[in-house]
Amino acid sequence: MKRSIRLDKIPPYLFAEIDRKINEAKAKGVDIISLGIGDPDTPTLEDVVSEMHKAIDDPKNHDYPPYNGTKDFREAACKWMKDRFGVELDPDKEMLANIGSKEAIAHVFFAYVDEGDYTLVPDPGYPVYKNATIFAGGTPYSMPLSAENHFLPDFDKIPEEIAKKSKIMFLNYPNNPTGAVCDLEFFKKAVDFCKKYDILLCHDQAYCEMTYDGYVAPSVLQVEGAKDIAIEFFSHSKSYNMTGWRVGFVCGNAEAITALGTIKNNIDSGVFKAVQQAAVAAFNTPKERIQKLNNMYKERKEVMEQGLRELGWDVEPSKATFYLWIPVPKGFTSEEFVTVMLEKAHVVVPPGNGYGPNGEGFFRIALTKPVEVIKEALKRMKDAGISYNMTK
Repeated sequence: MKRSIRLDKIPPYLFAEIDRKINEAKAKGVDIISLGIGDPDTPTLEDVVSEMHKAIDDPKNHDYPPYNGTKDFREAACKWMKDRFGVELDPDKEMLANIGSKEAIAHVFFAYVDEGDYTLVPDPGYPVYKNATIFAGGTPYSMPLSAENHFLPDFDKIPEEIAKKSKIMFLNYPNNPTGAVCDLEFFKKAVDFCKKYDILLCHDQAYCEMTYDGYVAPSVLQVEGAKDIAIEFFSHSKSYNMTGWRVGFVCGNAEAITALGTIKNNIDSGVFKAVQQAAVAAFNTPKERIQKLNNMYKERKEVMEQGLRELGWDVEPSKATFYLWIPVPKGFTSEEFVTVMLEKAHVVVPPGNGYGPNGEGFFRIALTKPVEVIKEALKRMKDAGISYNMTK
C-alpha cells in the first residue's frame, strides 16, 4: 500500500519523540525528570470536576451535541470574551466550540488553503501550523522569530509576492515556545498587513491567562476592525488544567467561523455536551483561583531562572506562559545539548529546532514540575558540569 506523499513531508511529531526518548530511558532504569511537555501537573479545578460529575449523569447530555457547540457554552464563551477583553460577539455567528484548539487549528487550513497557496507561520512555532499547511496542500512560509526582535515577526520582511499568495497568517501570543509577549500595537500591525493582502489572521490564544508581574495579554479582536479578517482560538487546557478534556472555542470573523464549521461538520461530531457544561463552569472560575495557579508557576520560573543564572545563563524574567526559551551553550547544536542533558543529567528538554529551523540554538523548559523537582534538575545539571560556559 502506498501512503500519501504528504506524510513524507511531515517530520516525527516533536512531543511523540520526547515520549519515546523518555520511555527508552525509563526502560533502562534511568530516573528521568521531564521538563519537556506543557501539560499541567496539578489537577483540573475542583468546581469543573464537580460540574462534570453532575453533567455526565444527566441523560440529556448523552446524545449528539450541536455541531457548533451548545447554546449555553457559546453564550458563556461570548460572555467570557466580553468580560475579559471587552469584545462583543454573536454566539450564533461568531463563536464555535472546538475539541480543543489543536483540532480546530489544524482544520482551519483545510477551509482556506488550496494547492499553490502559502501560509505565514511563526518559526519557531507550534508544529501544527506548518504541518497542517502541508496536509492541506499548501506551502508554509516561515516568519522568523528572533531574540533581536523580541520574538515578534517582522511583517516588512515578508516578500510581497509571498504575501499575495498567502491565505492564512498564524500568530501566538503569549508565545509557545519562546514565552514572548506582545501588545495591541503589534496586533494592529498584523491586522493592517492581513487586510492589505486579504489574509485570514488566526491568533492562537492558549496562554492568555498565564501571565506575571502585571502583564495582561490582549486579544487581537480588541483591535478596531479586526473581526473583518481575524479569528482567535482559546483553549481550556492550560488556564484551567484541562488538557485531557479537549475543549475550547474559536471566535471572530463570521465568514471564517462558518467555513471552519463546514469542515468540522464533515469530520467530527462536536464536543461531548457534559464536557461543554463543565467548560462553562471553568469560565466562572474566580480570578483568585487563576492567580493562585499563576503564583505557583511564577515561583517555579523564578527558581529555574535563578538556577540558570547561577549556571552562567543570562536569563531575563519571563512575563507569560510556563515555558522558558533558553540559548544552548556556544559550540553546541540544540540536538547536541538536549542529548547531553538527557545522558548526563537525566533531564528531558526539547530542542529548539523541533519548533522550526529558526529555533536552532535554543531549548525549551516546561515548568510543569514542583519546585523541589526543578531544584533537583538544576542540581543534576551542576553535578554533571552543565553550564552556559561548558565546552564539548
